Amino acid sequence: MSTPDGAEEAPGPLWMLAANVVQWRRGGEGGQGLRPGTKTFAGGARVHVFDTLDGGDVCLVVGRPRHTRRQVSQYVHTRHLHTFRPKLVHGPAVLRAAGWSGFWGATAAADAALAAARLEARARELRGGRWPDRPHPRPCRCHECPVPDAGRVAPAQPRPDGGLRLPAR
Repeated sequence: MSTPDGAEEAPGPLWMLAANVVQWRRGGEGGQGLRPGTKTFAGGARVHVFDTLDGGDVCLVVGRPRHTRRQVSQYVHTRHLHTFRPKLVHGPAVLRAAGWSGFWGATAAADAALAAARLEARARELRGGRWPDRPHPRPCRCHECPVPDAGRVAPAQPRPDGGLRLPAR
């Protein structure tokens, strides 16, 4: 649809899958190097998945790349994405860049929820199978390895008195 001044109008809200780009991914020879995010998207960037290819190995996503404020569509390997979740997208910039979604009709929300679970499992499988016989680099900050957050305090250990706080004197 176009407006009277000739500008394209964004379609109505569409169901898509929201996902995040992994903070660090293994790369280089034998997976011994670590690279932040992907070439196009910074680590932690939110992207919207609106189509998959090759049985879920590659996703067509819309998101904001590293060096521009525009929304772009890009093919991204599923192993570089995590935390898939269904989302009803209203943003006109995302809708213009995507133009359509693989989830439509009366069952779009349910279909998107099933696809999110399927893609999350597929991404985990692809990340684990990339270098199955190679050890992780040290220190490793890839998505599979737990990393203690510098801003988070370690959980308190239980006290011998059962964990009850003593009254102030």
